[in-house]
Amino acid sequence: MRILAFLLLLITSGTIIAQTYECDEDICVIEFNASWNSANGVDWLEKLSDVESKRINIDEGSWQTDFSIVVIPTIIIFQNGEEVERFQANIMMTMEATKKEVQDRVDEIIMSDF
Repeated sequence: MRILAFLLLLITSGTIIAQTYECDEDICVIEFNASWNSANGVDWLEKLSDVESKRINIDEGSWQTDFSIVVIPTIIIFQNGEEVERFQANIMMTMEATKKEVQDRVDEIIMSDF
C-alpha cells in the first residue's frame, strides 16, 4: 500500500510540475536531451516559427522525473505552461518527427485560438 501511495505521489508531482511549467511565450517547444546523446539532437529547433524554443540537458537536475522523460531526445510543446504534444525518439535515440510535423502542430495550436 505504501508503494502505491508513493508511486501516486510521484506521478502526481511530476504532472503538477509539467502542467505549471511556464515559458516566456504562450507556446514553447522544448527539446529534452542528455549530453552523451547530443549528436542525436534536432538541428532545426531554433528554426521553428512563432514559438519560443529551448534545449534542456537532463543530465543535471530533476528534469527527467519532472517531465516524465523516458527516451531522449523528447520534444514537448507547451501552451500556457501545459503540455499539449510530445514527440519521442525511436529506439536508436534519434528523433523521427520532422521540423514540418512539429511546426504543423504548432500552427494548429495557434489557429485553434481563433
